[in-house]
Amino acid sequence: MEIRDIRATTVTVPLEAPLRHANGCHWGRFVRTIVEVETDDGLIGLGEMGGGGESAEAVFRSMKSYLVGRDPARIEEMRFLIANPTASLYNNRTQVLAALEFACLDILGQAWGVPVSEILGGRLRDRVPFASYCFFRYADPRTGAGEVRTIEQLVEYTCALKRRCGFRTHKLKGGVFAPDYELEAYRALATAFPEDSLRFDPNAVWSTEQAIRFGQAIEGLRNDYLEDPVFGLNGMRRTRQMVRIPLATNTVVVNFEQLATNARDTAVDVILLDTTFWGGIRACIKAAAVCETFQLGVAVHSSGELGIQLATMLHLGAVLPNLSFAADAHYHHLTDDIIEGGPMQYENGAIRVPDRPGLGVKLNREKLGQYAELYRRLGNYPYDQDPGRPGWTPLVPNDRWADPKDGRPVRIPY
Repeated sequence: MEIRDIRATTVTVPLEAPLRHANGCHWGRFVRTIVEVETDDGLIGLGEMGGGGESAEAVFRSMKSYLVGRDPARIEEMRFLIANPTASLYNNRTQVLAALEFACLDILGQAWGVPVSEILGGRLRDRVPFASYCFFRYADPRTGAGEVRTIEQLVEYTCALKRRCGFRTHKLKGGVFAPDYELEAYRALATAFPEDSLRFDPNAVWSTEQAIRFGQAIEGLRNDYLEDPVFGLNGMRRTRQMVRIPLATNTVVVNFEQLATNARDTAVDVILLDTTFWGGIRACIKAAAVCETFQLGVAVHSSGELGIQLATMLHLGAVLPNLSFAADAHYHHLTDDIIEGGPMQYENGAIRVPDRPGLGVKLNREKLGQYAELYRRLGNYPYDQDPGRPGWTPLVPNDRWADPKDGRPVRIPY
C-alpha cells in the first residue's frame, strides 16, 4: 500500500454566535483545513487542521513530494521526514504532521478493519465525557440571538447546555472582562450547579498577582483546575505556590522539552493534550505516559474542532488510562459539520467513541462543498481581534477589559 495523492480543502462552518476570548474573538465561524490522503488501493484517510486558505492548502500540496509513494504505516518515519526537529526549525510543521498522521491512522484502521483506538492499544472506555465550555458571546448578527454578556445570561445559557447535552463539568472561558466581574460570574455557576465540577480559563492574560488573588478567592469551590492564569512557567510556578488549586495548561507545556522542564520543577499539575498542537494522537499518548510516570494529570484540549478532529480526540480519550478529567470541546457551539450523519451527539455529557474502522467518520461531500464555498466567499477572520472593539489589542498582563454593560451589536459579514 502506497500514498498516491494528498488533497486539502479549506472550509468555514458557522457557530451559534461569535465566541469572545482574552485575545479576540471567533467571528461566528471556524475556519479549518480538511486533508484527504489517498492510497493506491483507493482508501482515503481524513485529517484536519485549524486555519486555512491558499497558504495551508499549498503546504499540503508540497507534502506530495515527501509522501507520494511511501507506506502510510511508516508514521514514525513520516514524523522525521516532515518535522525533523532541526530541519524544520524555520518552518514549523507540527500541525501539518498531525493532520497527516490522523489520515494515515485512518487509512490503517480501514485497511485492517479496526478503529484507530484499537491500533493505539485498545480502548479503555467507550464514551469520553466533556465539559460544557462556556464563552461570553456576542449576539449572532444574523439573528440577534445567543448573546452571553451578563451573569444572568451566562447561568441561563449554561443551564440550557446542561439540559441539551447533560454536562456535569462546566468550563468558563474568561479573560474578556475584569477579573472581579468574571469571579462573580464563576461563583454564580458554582451556585447554580453545586454538584458539578468547574474549571476557569482566562487564556494567560493575568499578572501573577491577579492570578493568586483570583485563585485564592475560588479555593472553596469544586474546581477541577485553574487553566493558564498567567503566561510562562515561572509565573505558573509562583501562582501554584500560593494557590491551593491544581493549575493546568495548554500554552506553556506543549512539547516534550517543556514537559521535561515541568517534570523537573513542577509549575503545572494538569497537561492539556491537543492532538493538533502536539503533532498527532501518538505524540499525545507518549506525553500522557510521561505524565503518568510523574503523576501529573492529563486532559484532552480543544482547538476548535470539526468532526474529524473530534474523532481523534475521542480515540485519544478512549485509550488513556490516566484521563481523570472531562475533555474540552468547542463542538456544541457549531451549527453543522462536514461529516456524514451530521454532528456527533452528546449523551449524558459524553460522546461515544466511533467504532467503525479507522477514525470512524466519513466526509459529507455536499457539506464539504457548501462550506468550502462559504470560505471562498468570506475568507479568514482575525482570531486575535475583537469585532466589537476596533483597534483594540490586549496586553499581557492585560488591563484593557471589555465593558460588561456594553451591549452594542457587532457587525460581522456573512
